[in-house]
Amino acid sequence: MSSQVLAQQTNNPFDVQISIIPANGRFNINASYAVPINPCGAYAFLTDYEASKNIAGVVDLQILSRSANKVRVSRTLEENILFFNVELKTVVEYTEVPHRLLSFEQVSGDAKLYKGTWKLVPEKDKTLFKYDAVVDLDSVVPMVVIEYFMKNNLRERLESMAQKAAQYKPPPPNKSSQVLACK
Repeated sequence: MSSQVLAQQTNNPFDVQISIIPANGRFNINASYAVPINPCGAYAFLTDYEASKNIAGVVDLQILSRSANKVRVSRTLEENILFFNVELKTVVEYTEVPHRLLSFEQVSGDAKLYKGTWKLVPEKDKTLFKYDAVVDLDSVVPMVVIEYFMKNNLRERLESMAQKAAQYKPPPPNKSSQVLACK
């Protein structure tokens, strides 16, 4: 069985596209949105991990370590899925490839598996943010409920992220030593 959600609404200024395919207890997620920002600004937005504190559902976020192109981030998410209250704690390791790619994988936490990539694809006067992930949650919440939640909340989160990316101003270099100059 395949369940897909494709966003093509008229009030979708960032062309948010979402596909969620459940398979063998896991969810394969492919999503994207386009923002009028250059790849350098898009990359700065994605790697400003502390800015993720402003995303709905994130109740705690800490950068645990940085070394070369690896960053470990601890996050706690809280969601109400219908009448279930779900809290997810994860430590995710990000591998940064400046201005093109951000890969990630959970190294510990409540999900059985969470890994994927953010790819940045330059287009005319925009950058396409492409999100691909595999998620396997270790939850008492039924799969059908999780799938319903993902379909309905992922769109809102991506639209919110796209809006924030469109308005994003990178922090000054003295606040974030990882900000790389664009060429």
